[in-house]
Amino acid sequence: MSEHNHHVIDLKYLLGAAGALVVLTVITVAAAYMDIPRPFDLITALTLAFGKATIVAAVFMGLIWDKKINTMALLFSILFFFIMIGITLLDTLFRDRPFWVWN
Repeated sequence: MSEHNHHVIDLKYLLGAAGALVVLTVITVAAAYMDIPRPFDLITALTLAFGKATIVAAVFMGLIWDKKINTMALLFSILFFFIMIGITLLDTLFRDRPFWVWN
């Protein structure tokens, strides 16, 4: 049998992470009702979402206390995702307009 070493997360970390997620969610809802200029609204939304995802991955998934190879696997999968989105955007940004668009 293999030995499993699981880390038990303290209640203060769980409550702190939950509180931070609630605060970031309130900020996200408040930002949705604000009139933020065009490029900065996307940057604001992605920054808040990235912050919440980081808290969830670090605390609730236990990446803080886990082996660093798991954190690297998560980071490389995110990098691969952004590369694939970038390649897709390069294709859609530089293609010609279809023939059925008249304007």
